[in-house]
Amino acid sequence: MPDTSPPQIDALLVGKVRPYTRPESTSAIDKRPVGDRVRIEALGLVGDEQADPRVHGGPDKAVHHYPFDHYAPWREELGELVAPGRLDAPGAFGENLSSRGLTEVDVCLGDRFRIGTVVLEVSQSRQPCWKLSDRLGVADMARRVQASGRTGWYYRVLQPGDVRLGDPVELDARPFPQWSLRRLAALIFERNLDADELRAALELPLVPSWRKLIDSRLLRREVEDWGKRIDGPRD
Repeated sequence: MPDTSPPQIDALLVGKVRPYTRPESTSAIDKRPVGDRVRIEALGLVGDEQADPRVHGGPDKAVHHYPFDHYAPWREELGELVAPGRLDAPGAFGENLSSRGLTEVDVCLGDRFRIGTVVLEVSQSRQPCWKLSDRLGVADMARRVQASGRTGWYYRVLQPGDVRLGDPVELDARPFPQWSLRRLAALIFERNLDADELRAALELPLVPSWRKLIDSRLLRREVEDWGKRIDGPRD
């Protein structure tokens, strides 16, 4: 019989801000395991940091969840482009939570999950930036992640509490079952100008930046330039 038990948390990770790969840049993308228990407050895991609060962290990006299910496909796709061992354990994508058996196809915007004593709400898909490319040593890695749909997602914290390794990821509510993260990512990242689909997305509780993006597409009938985010500052 198929296993119907909920996914479990396999790793809890935090990172500290430190100098990064380009002049005057800093990052906390190097997330590392913190043991078998962590406290999650309104702005994320206790002990976790973000280098640039303008684009990372905050209430709508408090916790980043990345499926370990994606690691094997990335190893196969990237091969020798990535240093040996880099994709063998959680943390390569800067995630706070790692699990198996739950991906963007299974998760919908607005889903509420109970993990330990914490209640989290899916707020948006991750928008990868150039720091991910630098971390993995693959020049176009951010573009690959965005194009693949294997982005992971962010949570806002509805109820602070504690999470332990092995805690089940239990779905409490699904207000928008027709809007999987895969569908929403296809709309946002595949540069869709379908007016009906864009208007339908505006009925969702989108984060302000995504609402602004969709409003702009409907008004201008053109897509935005992602070069600075994905490719990074030009020398």
